[in-house]
Amino acid sequence: MMRILSVFLALALSLAACAPSAPQMGPDGKPLPRAYRISSGDTGKIQFRMLDSVNALRQASGRAPVALDPRLNAAAATHARDMSVQNRPWHFGSDGSSPIDRINRVGYDGRLVGETISETYESELETLAAWMEQPDTRRVIMSADARNMGFSWHQESNGKIWWTLVMGN
Repeated sequence: MMRILSVFLALALSLAACAPSAPQMGPDGKPLPRAYRISSGDTGKIQFRMLDSVNALRQASGRAPVALDPRLNAAAATHARDMSVQNRPWHFGSDGSSPIDRINRVGYDGRLVGETISETYESELETLAAWMEQPDTRRVIMSADARNMGFSWHQESNGKIWWTLVMGN
C-alpha cells in the first residue's frame, strides 16, 4: 500500500510541475512582461518578420512596400549596439553621429527618411505595435517616401533589447 501511495504522490508532483504558472502581476494589475530571448540563428527570421509586418501595415494604408537593405541593416545594428553602450535610447551615437552620418558610413546612396528606436524586453512585433501608436514613429514607418528599410537590434545578457529601424529612399 505504501508503494502505491508513493507512486501516486510522485505522479501528482510531476503533473503539478507541468501546470502553467500564473504570470506575475504588476501594480497596475497587468501581467509583467517576460524577456524575449533572441538566438543567433533568429536574425533573418526576425528581420523578415518585421519587413512583412511593416509592409502589411503599409499596404493596408495604400503605401508602397519597402525592401530590406543590408546597408541600412548595418547602420541599424551599429546604432542598436551603441545605444546599449550609452545605456540610453536616443538618435545620436556616442561619437556624435546622426542617423544621416550612419547611413552615409555604410555606403547607402539614398537619403534618410527616418529612424525609430526602442529600449524594451518585448518582441519585434510588440515593439512595432508600440511604434505604430506614436504619431512620430508611425509617420516614419508609413512615410510615402520610404523605399528601403533597415532593421536590427542588440540584446544584452539581462534580456533588454535595443531595437533600431531605419527607413530610406
